[in-house]
Amino acid sequence: MTFLWGWALPVVLLVPLLAFLYWRAQRRRNRYALRYASLSLVREAVGKGPGRKRHVPPVLFLIALFFMLVALARPVAVVTLPNEEGVVILAMDVSGSMFAEDLAPNRMEAAKDAAKRFVERQRSNDKVRVGVVAFSDAAVIVQPPTTDRDAAIAAISRLRPQRGTAIGRGILASLDALVEGSDAELPSESFNQAARAGTLATPPPPLPAGVYAPATIILLTDGENNQPPAPLALLEHAKNRGVRIHTIGVGTAAGTVLRIQGRAIRTVLDEATLKAIAAGTDTQYFNAQNLDELRTVYENLGAKTIFRTEKTEISSLFTALAALFALVAGAFSLAYFNRLP
Repeated sequence: MTFLWGWALPVVLLVPLLAFLYWRAQRRRNRYALRYASLSLVREAVGKGPGRKRHVPPVLFLIALFFMLVALARPVAVVTLPNEEGVVILAMDVSGSMFAEDLAPNRMEAAKDAAKRFVERQRSNDKVRVGVVAFSDAAVIVQPPTTDRDAAIAAISRLRPQRGTAIGRGILASLDALVEGSDAELPSESFNQAARAGTLATPPPPLPAGVYAPATIILLTDGENNQPPAPLALLEHAKNRGVRIHTIGVGTAAGTVLRIQGRAIRTVLDEATLKAIAAGTDTQYFNAQNLDELRTVYENLGAKTIFRTEKTEISSLFTALAALFALVAGAFSLAYFNRLP
């Protein structure tokens, strides 16, 4: 424990000084009592007193004074506090198959509606930043993590279906969004350098088991990956950073045939990969067959309560203890002497 006003700490020495003066006063009181010829006569005259209980109120008062003087020095301690905070990245598939109308009015609009409702629910918590990543045959950070809910909603509204499905690139762009603005190297840069060298990108050192960063990716797709890198090749990079990836599948594993601009396109939901991504980062996979199910999934996801260790001034704690001991001292004094100390 440290003190912001360390210069005020010596004032605490008043407590042992007052304790010494109280002890001296009690010894003097005992000497005066010996002047009487018979102590038993005095006891009979004044009745049975509180005895040793008379020391309880002064001792409690001195303890209250001690806590009060410590609070004056503004103590600071390292404490663990629960907070609902962090970063949530909405990684959304904008491939051509999102034109499918099995979710009204189509998969794309249904996904955007559910995502915007999710952002709206975060307005009451200004500690949660929301970012948006769109992926088709490529991936782009549409909105870096922000507490500006209107900006995030506007970014979601601008999404339009494109071409292929690059789930791996969507995860990679989401990891970039989480570290962007820091001194850390972007995960995509390390992957690109490794690809040029013909090697595999080295994941960062892992966090201790069960420890997670205040960062979550909610990945929604209705297809299967058809662009490098492979999504499962990124699991270790996400898990070692403590990033959890919730996956949402739209459609069925049996697939469906879509007609887009006069062409018939068959789309298949790769549930096995989505389940492996979720399991590999200690989260869950969800399948949404209609708009209500999709909304329900988003309602159950988001920032989690985490426990963060930080330095906090605890003057209020010592002040509360001082008030408590002072009240108890007063109660005992009224009970024994019918007066406050």
